[in-house]
Amino acid sequence: MDDIKNKWDLSFKNIILPLIFLGIFWGLGILLSITSGAIFYLFNFGYIGTSIAIGIFLIQALPKKHKSWGRRTSQILVGCYMLFFLGFFNRENMQIEGFFMLLLSGVFAAATMHYLIAKIAGPLIFGRAWCSYTCWTAMILDLLPYKRPQNKRIRYLGIVRYIYFFLSLSLVLFIWFVLKDPVQPQSTAELYWLMGGNVLFYGLGITLAYRLRDNRAFCKYICPIPVFQKITSRFSLLKIKIDPDKCVDCGKCEKVCPMDVKLLEYKNNNQRILSTECIWCSTCTYACPNNAITSTMGFDMGIKERLNYR
Repeated sequence: MDDIKNKWDLSFKNIILPLIFLGIFWGLGILLSITSGAIFYLFNFGYIGTSIAIGIFLIQALPKKHKSWGRRTSQILVGCYMLFFLGFFNRENMQIEGFFMLLLSGVFAAATMHYLIAKIAGPLIFGRAWCSYTCWTAMILDLLPYKRPQNKRIRYLGIVRYIYFFLSLSLVLFIWFVLKDPVQPQSTAELYWLMGGNVLFYGLGITLAYRLRDNRAFCKYICPIPVFQKITSRFSLLKIKIDPDKCVDCGKCEKVCPMDVKLLEYKNNNQRILSTECIWCSTCTYACPNNAITSTMGFDMGIKERLNYR
């Protein structure tokens, strides 16, 4: 048994999902490049799709004790591309304020495209996979020592993310309509906004991680992006499913879930994991000793959030 766990699994079934991701992203890149005449879209979506596909393949093919490096590989490849190439090099504010500014300006740039596709429409298919596979903030936070939450969630603290979202939107509206001094796309000012936003996010994220002993505390309570994602991810086609015939209710999946989802309650209700707090990180999948947890495609949705609170 130990020998099997330490071997790569290069079977064809582990190639299917990465190929689906490759097809979707490269197809979108080709379509946008043809319709717009800009080769950038082919490079952008081709690179992101390939990076994610590599990560998914590694998750499925690597020996069980090394599977986390699959997601980390994708996260680093895409996160660095978004932050350094699109952000610092191209001077695009990839933070949420940059998206609001571009919408008001009517400019369809990388940040606009990223939010509309990855964070608003994308969750209809992939749920909140962005948070695991491509987020440049989580890319750093996941390096911290509290990968498994030391305590359960703090009830109602997640309201802060909505406050942050509306304060951010209000600030942009104030600058645009009252001060009438909007930040110009790809300007030095936009670069400063990006730098300032990232310093704030990393500072808050690292502080919360150590204070609450939870790497993903920032994602649960502060990050404004789930305000978008939680709406569309409820209808996500791709979700985690626990096979009740294989599951022995050992609880290991819930112990390692970074988002404190009550996975077994969904299983006991004969449901897939319908929580909009699931970030499809697959941690539960490779923690399961009986291989009872898989990713599946389907049509369903849930209203009630089943989460572990203090």
